[in-house]
Amino acid sequence: MKWPSFGSDWLTRPSTGLIYDRQLVILSLALMAVGLIMVSSASISEGISINNDPFFFVKRHAVSLVICLGLSAVVLQIPMARWQAFNSAFLIIAILMLVLVLVVGREINGSQRWLPLGLLNLQPAEVAKLALFTFLAGYLVRRQDEVRGKWRGFIKPLAVMGVMSVLLLMQPDLGSVVVLFMTTLGMLFLAGARLSQFLSLVGLGVGLLVFLIVNAPYRMRRVTSFLNPWEDPFGSGYQLTQSLMAFGRGGWFGEGLGNSIQKLEYLPEAHTDFVFAILGEELGYTGVLLVLLLQGWLAFKAMHIGQKVLLGGRQYEGYLAMGIGIWFSFQTVVNVGATSGMLPTKGLTLPLVSYGGSSLLVMSTAVAILLRIDFEWRRDHMQARQREAT
Repeated sequence: MKWPSFGSDWLTRPSTGLIYDRQLVILSLALMAVGLIMVSSASISEGISINNDPFFFVKRHAVSLVICLGLSAVVLQIPMARWQAFNSAFLIIAILMLVLVLVVGREINGSQRWLPLGLLNLQPAEVAKLALFTFLAGYLVRRQDEVRGKWRGFIKPLAVMGVMSVLLLMQPDLGSVVVLFMTTLGMLFLAGARLSQFLSLVGLGVGLLVFLIVNAPYRMRRVTSFLNPWEDPFGSGYQLTQSLMAFGRGGWFGEGLGNSIQKLEYLPEAHTDFVFAILGEELGYTGVLLVLLLQGWLAFKAMHIGQKVLLGGRQYEGYLAMGIGIWFSFQTVVNVGATSGMLPTKGLTLPLVSYGGSSLLVMSTAVAILLRIDFEWRRDHMQARQREAT
């Protein structure tokens, strides 16, 4: 048995000798580990305030991670042919969940986004993202010529996304709508949509986004506070100014793990949407760069797997893997941009790092799908090589 060498080539060279992609496994586990450590540090004060338990959120996050690993093990056993066959049914279930949450959902901080399921509050918006991308990958395989040559084929998936977007805006959840739009845009572009269609969709999306911001006072306040948070540091710009202070205190190497000041009830949502700011304060520029490299590498792996299987004739798997790569990378950009003041706050989690059971469950499922795609491609190619050898 040949053991892998632990030199630099072990990290950079593709895992060709194994039936699974070891780099993808290590990347996802590393991000989960970073998330557990940072949630442990960032949530102590909030846990004491809410439940008089400094480890209240850490315990819940750890339970979510265990469930994620169990769910990932199950998803790994599902052939991609099943995902392709039942992608429409999955989409319908996700849409029904978005309707259900508007009727019986739990309201938190003015948003009705969660379905109470006993110990777990499920956020249907997270499920809707994966459901749309699995459906869109199947649609691009079935209607590829129509997408490339006719407006009708281009408009149909946008209509589906529009229905989901309306339901999400009723919660309200503009951040998830932006993720759906950008990922759908990227997948259609990769499928060969004409440039005129692509530019028209970009223009329409920007116009709708401006309309939604202008017609919602709280969204308008977010945009104006993002442009100049110091104009109202104790009002609309409070969260962003506290986040910027956290980054400023971090410097190159940080204040040390556990030594954040902003997590002491100064920065709201310190363990969820703004956990990256606490990471910057405690681990500094070095820690920020490391996490960004891990996130970028994970997105690159997804895109590389998608390109590999797409060139190998597996269109459904290729489009889905690339969609997951776009999704992860864009959501990372939005979260990091919001915490650092480069983008308005959108309430999106940092993939596999932020506290949030629904986000962890869905994103770990997406990683398991990537592993399954890569596994099936490797298995079939190994069998082909064995037949050629005999």
